Amino acid sequence: MIVIDIETTGTNPFKHSILSLGAVDFRAPEVQFYEECRIWDGAKVEEEALAANGTKVEDLTDKSKQTEESLVKNFLTWLEERDDMRIAGQSVFFDRSFIESASARAGIPSKLSYRVIDLHSITFAHMIRRGIEPPVLNRKTNLNSDKIMEYVGIPAEPRPHIGLNGALWEAEAFSRLLYDKPLLTQFEKYPVPWISAQ
Repeated sequence: MIVIDIETTGTNPFKHSILSLGAVDFRAPEVQFYEECRIWDGAKVEEEALAANGTKVEDLTDKSKQTEESLVKNFLTWLEERDDMRIAGQSVFFDRSFIESASARAGIPSKLSYRVIDLHSITFAHMIRRGIEPPVLNRKTNLNSDKIMEYVGIPAEPRPHIGLNGALWEAEAFSRLLYDKPLLTQFEKYPVPWISAQ
């Protein structure tokens, strides 16, 4: 399983651009991918997205950064070298759709699996099995990344967001939810709440 997280200039994969992409091989978490890129020509930008990922407007078109096409090619090459290409993450359909759109713009096949493993769904099911009602806001799920990290017993991902941190935090959450144990040494000091409560 490859845990991925991306940062973008907005929410529409056809109008907005990837800014960074992080990935962690769940079976060998020391095997990681992280790269940043400038936006593609004509990409739209939402101020809210830049606030979340801490990107400055002047950095969006920085010619010293690689293109989105180059980033996606590098990621897909890295992914091809993995033994397991199943994609996982928080809101992973979002991440997958951006990689697919970037691949299409570049004219390269993405080879990503249509089936993905979503951290939100795994957490939702875990809470239900423990008799905990997942949070709701305006009749919709309110189980965001910060609430998931709190549920699994680790601090929220640092701000501003970058793709690699997102992938690392999500991989740690998956390990706790699926195997009841930490994955990364940096999180070993935080007990798994449902294990330590026994």
